Amino acid sequence: MDQADLLVTLGVLFAGGLAAHQIGVVTRLPRVTLLLLFGLAVGQSGFGLLPAEANGWFELISVVALTMVAFLLGADLTRDNMARHGRAILAISLAVVAGTTLIVWAGLSALGVDPRLALLLGATATATDPAAIADVIRQSGRRTGFTETIGGIVAIDDVWGLIVFSVCLALAHPSGDWATPFMVAGRDILGAVALGLVIGAPSAHLSGRLKPGEPLQLEAFGIVFLTAGLALWLEVSYLVAGMTAGAIIANFARHHDVAFNEIERIELPFMLLFFLLAGASLEVDALWALGWITAAYIGLRIAARVLSGEIGARLGGLHGAERHCYGPALLPQAGVAVGMALVAAETFPEWAVPIMTLTIASTVVFEILGPPATLAVIRRLSRRGDGG
Repeated sequence: MDQADLLVTLGVLFAGGLAAHQIGVVTRLPRVTLLLLFGLAVGQSGFGLLPAEANGWFELISVVALTMVAFLLGADLTRDNMARHGRAILAISLAVVAGTTLIVWAGLSALGVDPRLALLLGATATATDPAAIADVIRQSGRRTGFTETIGGIVAIDDVWGLIVFSVCLALAHPSGDWATPFMVAGRDILGAVALGLVIGAPSAHLSGRLKPGEPLQLEAFGIVFLTAGLALWLEVSYLVAGMTAGAIIANFARHHDVAFNEIERIELPFMLLFFLLAGASLEVDALWALGWITAAYIGLRIAARVLSGEIGARLGGLHGAERHCYGPALLPQAGVAVGMALVAAETFPEWAVPIMTLTIASTVVFEILGPPATLAVIRRLSRRGDGG
């Protein structure tokens, strides 16, 4: 792609993003869904207007954008927030991950799917899309106990999901190789936490000191790109590393509010490109590839989210209408699930087609329908005056 094509493509994408934002304001639809649909329309599953080279940007853009999201979600894991909502965050996140795995596994097994394959599919179904949920919360303009709790849940539930996935991978392995999946997951998660601590601790001390009381955007860029780059180099989770660094800064930096504001200011163009390119990469044909199994998988994940979200909210001591809303709010699903599916497909090549097809199909559905569900429950609770 020459320079002219590159600049024109970026200009069209940013203009489309602006149009999606304005349509969202008028129609009250989630900006995420509109961006994904626009990307789907111009991508290969739509009119094929996006140059093929643009798909090569997606991996880099997604790493940067999701590291920013993880960093901002880490801000919800402050001591004050955990003191107020920690019980609910832990109870709901654990219940949703465990419940999704068990319900999807049991349901698919009952329908005749190999129990080991069903177990792997149940594990991949645990992943959520933190970027979509964070953007919906920001678009809603609400800052309530419910949105704070949701932010805390999506900050840590993918950690639980990776742990459960490693357990299921070990259980499904025909050779009984328990050690390798646990070693890989342990290195991924613990290495990412260590990286987040190494970056977060000095950043918390230095944040805002280059210009008293006002951290520079250069600081924000430096923290995000350093976290993302080192995570890729060390082959650990950039999501967990970003979340850990964000939590450290939120708890120990003097000017942490302004620091996170700087991240939010530079985040928008990256997030816009991320959602547009994510939409362009969706493969709609996957929806029909496995027929009724696809529908069953999607239906089981919805049921699992709703039921386990309700159970987790009860265990977390929540009451009223808020208790019924966590499951629907956690429907969005994206990149982490695809990453899990790739690992499972490489480990079990005989099941690669159903694993990848079902995961991609569910991603199409939950990326388009999930954000409206999240926004709907936030608005419903706001109208009722529930949710803190």
